[in-house]
Amino acid sequence: MRVPLSWLREYVDLPAGETGRDVAAKLVDAGLEVETVEQLGGGLKGPLVVGQVLTIEELEGFRKPIRFCTVDVGQANGTGEPQEIVCGARNFAVGDKVVVVLPGAVLPGDFAIAARKTYGRTSHGMICSGDELGMGDDGTHGIIVLPHEHEVGTDAIELLQLVDEVLDIDITPDRGYCMSMRGVAREAATAYGLPLRDPALLDVPQPNSYGYPVKVDDPAGCDRFTARTVTGLDPDARSPIWLTRRLQKAGMRPISLAVDITNYVMLELGQPLHAYDRSSIDGAIGVRRAEQGEKFTTLDGVKRTLDAEDLVITDNSGPIGLAGVMGGANTEIADSVTDPETGQVTGTTDVVIEAAHFDSVSISRTARRLKLSSEASKRFERGVDPQAAAAAAQRTVDLLVLLAGGTAEAGVTEVLAPGAPRTVAMPADHPDRVAGMEYGRETVVRRLQEIGCDVYGQDELVVTVPSWRPDLAAPNDLAEEVIRLEGYGNLPSTLPQVPSGRGLTARQQLHRRVGRALAGAGYVEALSYPFIGEGVFDQLQLPAHDVARQVVKLVNPISDEEPALRTTLLPGLLGALRRNDSRGSHDLALFETGSVFRAAAQPGVAVRLPVDRRPTDEEIATLNAALPAQPRYAAVVLAGAREQAGWWGKGRPADWADAVQAARALAVEAGADLVVRQGQYGPWHPGRCAELVVTLRGVEQVIGHAGELHPRVVKAMGLPARTSAMEIDLDRLAAAGGEALQAPRIASFPVATQDVALIVDASVPASSVEAALRKGAGELLESLRLFDVFTGEQVGEGKKSLAYALRFRAADRTLTAEESTAARDAAVALAGERTGAVLRGA
Repeated sequence: MRVPLSWLREYVDLPAGETGRDVAAKLVDAGLEVETVEQLGGGLKGPLVVGQVLTIEELEGFRKPIRFCTVDVGQANGTGEPQEIVCGARNFAVGDKVVVVLPGAVLPGDFAIAARKTYGRTSHGMICSGDELGMGDDGTHGIIVLPHEHEVGTDAIELLQLVDEVLDIDITPDRGYCMSMRGVAREAATAYGLPLRDPALLDVPQPNSYGYPVKVDDPAGCDRFTARTVTGLDPDARSPIWLTRRLQKAGMRPISLAVDITNYVMLELGQPLHAYDRSSIDGAIGVRRAEQGEKFTTLDGVKRTLDAEDLVITDNSGPIGLAGVMGGANTEIADSVTDPETGQVTGTTDVVIEAAHFDSVSISRTARRLKLSSEASKRFERGVDPQAAAAAAQRTVDLLVLLAGGTAEAGVTEVLAPGAPRTVAMPADHPDRVAGMEYGRETVVRRLQEIGCDVYGQDELVVTVPSWRPDLAAPNDLAEEVIRLEGYGNLPSTLPQVPSGRGLTARQQLHRRVGRALAGAGYVEALSYPFIGEGVFDQLQLPAHDVARQVVKLVNPISDEEPALRTTLLPGLLGALRRNDSRGSHDLALFETGSVFRAAAQPGVAVRLPVDRRPTDEEIATLNAALPAQPRYAAVVLAGAREQAGWWGKGRPADWADAVQAARALAVEAGADLVVRQGQYGPWHPGRCAELVVTLRGVEQVIGHAGELHPRVVKAMGLPARTSAMEIDLDRLAAAGGEALQAPRIASFPVATQDVALIVDASVPASSVEAALRKGAGELLESLRLFDVFTGEQVGEGKKSLAYALRFRAADRTLTAEESTAARDAAVALAGERTGAVLRGA
């Protein structure tokens, strides 16, 4: 909501020296979010005056039309002689009143004006457009043509109200009443302790039986409908400058007088209105729900298909308006048209004014389903004062009579659904208990009265809520009003006392350790949305029966293209890698830890928990039972260079081994024994895929995969060549780790290193050989590392050589050579027994 300070002063007598920033500070203290204070006309310096075009000479020989004009500016130029000005605009004629800036002036943007030679003539100033003066869009994008009643030489800075301050306020959903000058003025009056001149306090005639006929078939959707008729409008009447400037400052474009007036009253009172061309209405006006599939063309010229939940305004021909959102093209106010032969102006002369109150939920659903957000729908969604409809209609009628020369018909239509003011019971000390400080009953009553409430009672208050505050529905809402008006800054600051002996859970600690380990290894954390589309499973080449394809779908997804909760972290991470690669970052290593969602075999139904009390244990258990399983996963993706080239060496590209090493690093953090062996699964290259295995309760379980992605997956997802990835189930990895990690013990005895090179069949996995070596080496083995893999004629066809470094150490003594050799021989013997390995060179 853009609030011009000059307009705000019309309703509240703000101190004379108060600036926009001062007012903004007061409103922020009152709980409003003032984003910016815009200085209009900053740096503007005259002379800027009204001039009248005397002559126009068309200059020839240029690429675009150029006109040499003489303009009467009165005594503003010091001589009284016509001012010679070169101008390229075409939307003015001889005799028109225009805005002229003379040499010596400075326009917004520090644009100094001086006499200069151009197109073979000397131009002494400029004829100005609205854009050049920072006025905003007036719909013409041309020269400002003023009404003829303004005298030549008049100061245009004051006439056009070019110097002002505008507060841009972000209105939160619970403050719908502040989407109007009336609402903001009420907040300003309260903040300054000043009286409010309420623009809605008008003399409104009583409803009678000879107003325009209206029938409301859905009182739940429309509980109030006011209709007024104005006839005899001058179709040639134009919006006055003060009206168009207020609209422009508030961020709206002037269109025509009737439309401008309805927009102006909406900004002033917060009540959306609509003006129908009476000659285009066929019979009585009705309000009903649309028929399923019914067609309707809105003011923007788009033919829309309606839903049975949509609320529409109708006549005998069908829909003429989408209630609370946008009017129809078939009853639009007609633009004035001048007959070139007779000079007669034709257009809309009779209008019917609609001021109604619609259900906020219904309007919100319609606007979102049709993707048609309007100024009217924004206000109805947040709540409009139903009591303001009659006043808004009267204000519109008064302005049409005043500015368009119309005549207000005596008929007044007002259809009302039965209703009563809302009341809320609240203990007088409830705000004290919520805020943790004592306000006292008098302060509570005074603050509630300031926002328009009627308050009765002593210890137990009965509060009648004003019609413009639909958000006040419970004692806590009233307490919040008292607290914000007393000042959030006055609340005491008390640090909570943390109970001793409590800290992060084991799961949280592992999550932190995993993040630190991966960050230390050069990975960058990337957080992605937990939503996916099912088409990504085809890109990942997952089998049709894969458990990852069993998704939980959202009823109201943010995007229709991603309606399901993720079952894997890879789509989000690979999408982040693709975006960064397309923007020039080719050497990438990203990671993410987060929940995935596994659909249950029998989906449960979530219960709606109460908000007026703590849910029972049974209700919480029922809700938890309906939720999908949410295990925590970790994943990494890599592409480009893993080690950069430089003076220190050639560097190397990221490959499948880096993805496997990331899994090993996580296993170290979890204290789990991770077995890495050759595997095959969906998105990974079948020859460069490792499955990650742990033993849980004596049973081996595959908890993830790592390696290089399949070329078809890389192509389908637009990824860099040789992209690698790893994904692992952190929860099952932690379960395999058992108890909390033990700090490493610093050995006091030396290590004994034994290297062995074993020849095995090429088909034997290195992990099988490693497992046999570990088992055979016994308790003296401290670590085991594969440091070389060799194939060639020396080892024979179909064979490979695996070289391992075995480190032996005893906790209580220095090992002898015989002990370490015996342990090595035992390890080699078991490896030979299980895998057929033989010592190379034996």
